[in-house]
Amino acid sequence: MANRLAHETSPYLLQHADNPVDWWPWSDEAFEEARRRGVPVLLSVGYSSCHWCHVMAHESFEDEDTAAYLNEHFVNVKVDREERPDVDAVYMEAVQAATGQGGWPMTVFLTPDAEPFYFGTYFPPAPRHGMPSFLQVLEGVRAAWADRREEVGEVAGNIVRELSGRSLAFGGAGAPGEQELAQALLALTRDYDALHAGFGGAPKFPPSMVIEFLLRHHARTGAEGALQMAADTCEAMARGGIYDQLGGGFARYSVDREWVVPHFEKMLYDNALLCRVYAHLWRATGSDLARRVALETADFMVRELRTAEGGFASALDADSDDGSGKHVEGAYYVWTPEQLREVLGEEDAAYAARHFGVTEEGTFEEGASVLQLPDGAGAGVPPTPEAVGDGAERVERIRRRLFEARDRRPRPGRDDKIVAAWNGLAIAALAETGAFFDRPDLVERATEAADLLVRLHMDSTARLARTSRDGKVGVNAGVLEDYGDVAEGFLALAAVTGEGVWLEFAGFLLDIVLDRFTGEGGALYDTAHDAEQLIRRPQDPTDNAVPSGWTAAAGALLSYAAHTGSEAHRTAAEGALGVVKALGPRAPRFIGWGLAVAEALLDGPREVAVVGAGAEPAGPGAEAARALHRAALLGTAPGAVVAYGRPGAADEFPLLRDRPLIDGQPAAYVCRHFVCDAPTTDAADLSRKLTN
Repeated sequence: MANRLAHETSPYLLQHADNPVDWWPWSDEAFEEARRRGVPVLLSVGYSSCHWCHVMAHESFEDEDTAAYLNEHFVNVKVDREERPDVDAVYMEAVQAATGQGGWPMTVFLTPDAEPFYFGTYFPPAPRHGMPSFLQVLEGVRAAWADRREEVGEVAGNIVRELSGRSLAFGGAGAPGEQELAQALLALTRDYDALHAGFGGAPKFPPSMVIEFLLRHHARTGAEGALQMAADTCEAMARGGIYDQLGGGFARYSVDREWVVPHFEKMLYDNALLCRVYAHLWRATGSDLARRVALETADFMVRELRTAEGGFASALDADSDDGSGKHVEGAYYVWTPEQLREVLGEEDAAYAARHFGVTEEGTFEEGASVLQLPDGAGAGVPPTPEAVGDGAERVERIRRRLFEARDRRPRPGRDDKIVAAWNGLAIAALAETGAFFDRPDLVERATEAADLLVRLHMDSTARLARTSRDGKVGVNAGVLEDYGDVAEGFLALAAVTGEGVWLEFAGFLLDIVLDRFTGEGGALYDTAHDAEQLIRRPQDPTDNAVPSGWTAAAGALLSYAAHTGSEAHRTAAEGALGVVKALGPRAPRFIGWGLAVAEALLDGPREVAVVGAGAEPAGPGAEAARALHRAALLGTAPGAVVAYGRPGAADEFPLLRDRPLIDGQPAAYVCRHFVCDAPTTDAADLSRKLTN
């Protein structure tokens, strides 16, 4: 039957629109229906590229008998966690508190007052490995609701009171200093996988925000160990199966500690963050591998995720048709030796198998291998694409032929909703990558995405909508990460383009953060004070797959303060960083972006004003201005902000006020708190000022 989800814009909800389950979207009407019927609510939370969400849907939600039971005894609510991160966060906190773990699909049973009383994630259709079947769970919950209603209500009330009592107020701790950042580095060193790089064991996630901290820490202190961990981790990921060796871009995580076999879904946020990380690694080291990966990842985002409206879609599924009509995880990406021979012929197939680690036994499932670039020491592995000469040319020819052959396979599904926060991350990555590597097309794609966010996601008061799809804005309000990450993207775009309007738009968003998301003592909340009231106002400062709203906002507030001299924004940033002082030394892997922002605070951050833009484009003055601008962007000073424009263009960039040309020549001023060193007209001198 077609249910209420058929009218939604979320691709995940639309995947369930034809289920026999009588689904409701999250709404007051759903809970009113539960009160009217006197039944509990089944809350099912997932997202479109979630493999186990698809599995549970096929096993249970598409099953007529299971659906009939659900429809008779529950009001069933389906939520896309990417559209409603606030709902997801509140109930995931309850799941983790009750079970010690979490994940998706998330399955929570609620009273008609939205109070949780029983929790889980994936449930199989039959008992398995000590887990009850989904139907057994449903029967148990129904029986408890019918026979022990008072007990259920007491449990739910206790859970809500416990959650409501949790509040974070680290503002009084003050911003972290040298000691806390040194302790964070030491903790990361202890957790570092010296054999395979990265941090922790399996599953292993790309630590993009931690790498940003390590690069900034090295830039500020010269700590070689920090740079080495960052560089080695980036190389291990780029050589591993987590990186798409043919088409660029990264999968969500590696199921093993060696980076060989990924969970194949590709998320916009991972690729935006990692594109920027590799661009910054190249900036610090000149690594050819980092340059290639940054550009390939940027090209992947534009090729595979860009929408007709100019924004960027959320994700590609892990699963795709294996050619037989069956959806299989990784089918689009893996290869057997026979498949290589079919495309390349015997000689090139043997060469490709050695180069990409394709074996007869396989590294994945059923004899298939995930392409990687194994360490060639003593293994006769051909040169990487960074090498020169005939070997590198042959590798590129093979990659191109395999890519073209793969492109004819059934493609993974795409979640084409546009999430504001993740597009903000993509804008920052594409703008900087385009500027670093002289790719104006990437800067243009970043600008188009920013235009879309302003045109479609921002209302007349600069309030953000969380999502849009097919040019239609969604109904869900933006959360703190949307404001922080979009502001971050706008600030990066302002630095690259010299267009002050992006600084202005960032200011609009950050004023809303100050007005509607900030609590006492520097604490921040994930939702605005006038947002829908849930059983608790979500508040999570820890960085997970993306920067938390808390740390994203702190970084953008600090950068905006450096641009404008606003004490209110700087004070808010410093207050928010109190959480980094509390968590950084003992849990640095989970506050990486916060640590990176703290590095910027300790460094100033430095403010770079480059005056001279607007001269005759072909003249020597314009060339000198562009050279200074490029040197400013390539400076490694942590979190440095860059203003580029005409002399006296303070209406666009306050940093340009009272910054004249020097003897008629373009000049750069390096400042802290608007107090500047002697200006320079020499790009090499500017580079030196920004690298130590």
